Amino acid sequence: MTTTLDLPRDTTRRTSRPSPTPLSQACKLCGTPHPASVAATCEECLGPLEPVYDPDRPLPSATTIATRPQSLWRYREWLPFRGEPVVSLDSGFTPLVESPALAQRLGVARVWVKNDAVSHPSLSFKDRVVASALNAAIGFGLDTVGCASTGNLANAVAAQAARAGLQAWIFIPHDLEVAKVVGTAVYGPRLVRVRGTYDDVNRLCSQAADRFGWGLVNINLRGYYGEGSKTMAFEIIEQLGWRLPSAIVAPMAGGSLLTKLEKGFREFTDAGLVSGTAPRLYGAQAIGCSPIVNLVERGGDTIDPVIPNTVARSLAIGNPADGRFAAAAIHRTGGWAAAVSDKDLVEGIRLLAETTGVFAETAGGTTVSAALALAKAGRFREDDEVVLCITGNGLKTVEALQGTLPEAPIIAPRIRELEALHGRDL
Repeated sequence: MTTTLDLPRDTTRRTSRPSPTPLSQACKLCGTPHPASVAATCEECLGPLEPVYDPDRPLPSATTIATRPQSLWRYREWLPFRGEPVVSLDSGFTPLVESPALAQRLGVARVWVKNDAVSHPSLSFKDRVVASALNAAIGFGLDTVGCASTGNLANAVAAQAARAGLQAWIFIPHDLEVAKVVGTAVYGPRLVRVRGTYDDVNRLCSQAADRFGWGLVNINLRGYYGEGSKTMAFEIIEQLGWRLPSAIVAPMAGGSLLTKLEKGFREFTDAGLVSGTAPRLYGAQAIGCSPIVNLVERGGDTIDPVIPNTVARSLAIGNPADGRFAAAAIHRTGGWAAAVSDKDLVEGIRLLAETTGVFAETAGGTTVSAALALAKAGRFREDDEVVLCITGNGLKTVEALQGTLPEAPIIAPRIRELEALHGRDL
């Protein structure tokens, strides 16, 4: 007998359901309204566009949400469409795992690990934002999507575009980790490796979006794409029994995740689904690419770009688009930020695995190591409940662990050799 999860049938490729209607947008800086369109930049001030939600729209209760399928679409009233999604229906709702061992290491009451390392279908939190972006693309009638990526987004766009029957053009730095290249190419997109850093890739993609009219999810669909990250905050609240944690530690690449976490916590508070003080937000970067940490530490509102030089390639964005907004969110919530060495972030990968059974990629190791550094600096309280956001799977970045793990002994299939080995371990 076989069993199936109680999830909606994914209607990709042959759907007869009406496409969702993307919401109109407004500039985050100057407030200028913009119609729904494949555009992410304000024509008046060049600020970023964000979807505009009807404040009078009906919102579900916690009881209603709990009856819905366990995917990010259980929160669809807070996602940037009218109507129902038609693709990527089963992403989201990843585990929230408690780690008493890490709580002891951090000197706090409780630690929870939000484990998007097992996200469906491509094993990173980017499945959330891509699910949102592809429904926007279909709502706009696009048949070709794509992205600029440091790896995880490439995997997510390639996988979900293949499932939806959309063409995909994926652009990545030429020296990306092998697993991330394979984990993109296997879905059959047009994969292009660009000589240079992510920032070079991103500039090329901005030109390609204008030239070819493609829906590049983190370029001209960015306003719709970013809203998917809020669902991580929504899930944390629900999984904690409809209450807020006191602190969040999240990795920062472009900076969008941290800003959307703040927005998600605020939206559920405004909806009356949760009450209390918003969690303090803490950002994590590698020392070899820490422009947002630098901004947090020195103050101000202008990012100084850097040239990335770190093993944490998923965080290697030297000129982060949402960096100043992430820094502002950190200051606004009373949090802070920390940058850690490559050596320390690899130790963070191992610590998370050895204490919690979660194998994270380099971004996750950065988050764990930064949490330790923040604890050492006295940034947490003894009564804190801290959530660590783990955004990608360790199988994607195994190169980072080369030479750091003990070599396993090889023995003949004889009990005497096992007895000798066991004796040495006593």
